[in-house]
Amino acid sequence: MLRRLVYLSVYLSTFYSCANMKPTEVDLILFNGHVYTVDSTFSVAASFAVKDGKFVAVGTNEEIARRYQSAHLIDAGGKAVYPGFNDGHCHFYGFGENLFRYAELAGAASFAEVIDRLKQHAASHPSEWLLGRGWDQNLWEGRQFPTNEALEEVFPNKKILLLRIDGHASLVSKAALELAGISAKTQIEGGEVLLGKDGKPTGVLIDNADAPVKALVPKLTDDEKKTALLEAQKRCFAFGLTSVTDAGLPYATIRLIEELQSQGTLKMKVNAMIDPDEETMNHYLPSGPYSSGMLSVRSVKLYADGALGSRGAKMKAPYSDAPDKSGLIMHETSFYQNVIQRAYDAGFQVNTHAIGDSGVSMMLGLYGAVLKGSNDRRWRIEHAQVVDEVDFARFATYNIIPSIQSTHATSDMGWAAERVGNDRVKGAYAQKRLLSANGWLVNGTDFPIENINPVYTFYAAVFRKDLNGKPAEGFQMENALSREEALRSITIWPAKGAFEEIRKGSIEPSKAADFVILSADLMKAAESEIVGAVPLQVFSNGKQVFSKAD
Repeated sequence: MLRRLVYLSVYLSTFYSCANMKPTEVDLILFNGHVYTVDSTFSVAASFAVKDGKFVAVGTNEEIARRYQSAHLIDAGGKAVYPGFNDGHCHFYGFGENLFRYAELAGAASFAEVIDRLKQHAASHPSEWLLGRGWDQNLWEGRQFPTNEALEEVFPNKKILLLRIDGHASLVSKAALELAGISAKTQIEGGEVLLGKDGKPTGVLIDNADAPVKALVPKLTDDEKKTALLEAQKRCFAFGLTSVTDAGLPYATIRLIEELQSQGTLKMKVNAMIDPDEETMNHYLPSGPYSSGMLSVRSVKLYADGALGSRGAKMKAPYSDAPDKSGLIMHETSFYQNVIQRAYDAGFQVNTHAIGDSGVSMMLGLYGAVLKGSNDRRWRIEHAQVVDEVDFARFATYNIIPSIQSTHATSDMGWAAERVGNDRVKGAYAQKRLLSANGWLVNGTDFPIENINPVYTFYAAVFRKDLNGKPAEGFQMENALSREEALRSITIWPAKGAFEEIRKGSIEPSKAADFVILSADLMKAAESEIVGAVPLQVFSNGKQVFSKAD
């Protein structure tokens, strides 16, 4: 407290020293900070002034004190201050819905633990359907897919849908299979019904195969969806996120987001990729890209393939640990060509989930056929987890932006080489190499698939280790990002990935006053200190939206 009073006294004495100069009144002044502006030169300041939700000046304590005054002074106490963190690829609404009604299965070390968690959830959330998300067979002994036999023993005749951690596979009960009309003979484009040795469905449905079951789950009401969005916002603010890109939403959900933003209850800035259904595209494409400052709608989200963890990612050659499988492409080529051309004509981005080397290669080719050469369309490959050597150069040729998730590398590193082989894994999670294609990339968490915390993204990007600090030497360190690159990848570059870099993403005059005071200095702290770093205060448009003290 004494130290704060001394700083405040110095600040105010400087402030009043210029009798002939009348300082400008502003809404907020932060001083005595170590402010990483993340501007073009990565400059560091000590103070800034905020008015009407925007930064108006950035500089030294003395410069800001001489020019501005405010009733709201924040002494940062020498702490590191950053632009508001921005998750460049996540499922913001889906995260909220999961909190609302799904059992949390992430991190379960065995299927027996999954069952135990489901029992607890069923007791506290009685309903017609038992829903869960987050199981991952790669964490279990033997790494084998589960079957629904154990579900039948504990929950006989219950309608059950359990989404895998990546969202690209589900385990469903026999009652759900029967209700959806899924049998051993069912064939679904872009999906697979896994069969057991007896020739009957095991309950595991890969990619599009679970769509008929998902269609049967009762939808949330608009009021429930609004509750889900506000709960997601609360969690995001607590981790320093002031902006998110939601990777695929229908018109109805985007409409709810805009309604809540206009009411002032949803303060989260959202870049919404639109789903490629006809209702959503017909609503947004004819009018061209849209931005209100809080909501941006200017991209279409596509899925090329599935996920590596469930062997749905499309590979050019079979999986090393499953020679009879090479993954799935989700749609016919004509579907992609149609959506891509419509988006191009409307001035929209195309952002495509592509994980396997074949899925990535296919989308690079389809993009290139329309983009033709150098451009500033900023079309994106979401994830780009495994890239064939011959395809890296095409990211630069067509200025295609990699949208990566650094924590995917550290989550998958324990089994990735087994899945794709020692040769192909060299082109997997090649984030530094992907960065070099255009000089920037977008980073995110893909939450709820990975942990929501952007500090974990930073840590994984720089140190390429899990939260326990393993492996000691890091995973494929030739693809680690520098600390500056990692910070840019969760602030200014996601803004740029949404064509919003002129309005947010750095602490500069005229930009939205989104900032985070963090407990640790990510640029200087020891590796062991970074994982535990937490936001102390978070501001969006100059208004406090989180305080650790609350």
